[in-house]
Amino acid sequence: MTDVPTSAVTPATLAELLSAPAAAYMSSEQLAFFRALLCAERDALLRAAQETADHLQVLEPTPDPSDRASLEEDHLIEFRVRDRERKHLHAIDSALQRIRDGSYGWCEESGEPIGIPRLLTRPTASLTLEAQERRESTQKMRRR
Repeated sequence: MTDVPTSAVTPATLAELLSAPAAAYMSSEQLAFFRALLCAERDALLRAAQETADHLQVLEPTPDPSDRASLEEDHLIEFRVRDRERKHLHAIDSALQRIRDGSYGWCEESGEPIGIPRLLTRPTASLTLEAQERRESTQKMRRR
């Protein structure tokens, strides 16, 4: 499947997505909707990362050791959040690649449709809910 330019397709509305017939699954309009959703989420994460970088570059002199420790703890929490967001950026980029290559919306394990409701909840999903549950169950068993 070739990537349809976003200017050529109007993204579907949420109501249109949910009421679309099964035969329209992953139509160009639906793909445009999810592409726009993923790009908006990606842009928001990149803006937040830039704000954190800008914030951390501002040196806040604090002679009080308690204040300094509190500030360092705040920075550590910000770094943890940004690290999770960095991992999420990779998932978004992977989902955008699946849109480009035509595999978005289809389970990587079974080849079955992931489903619009699941993709609305987790646009980066690459597995059906059942496949995801099996994978998590297997991972729990390996950790024991």
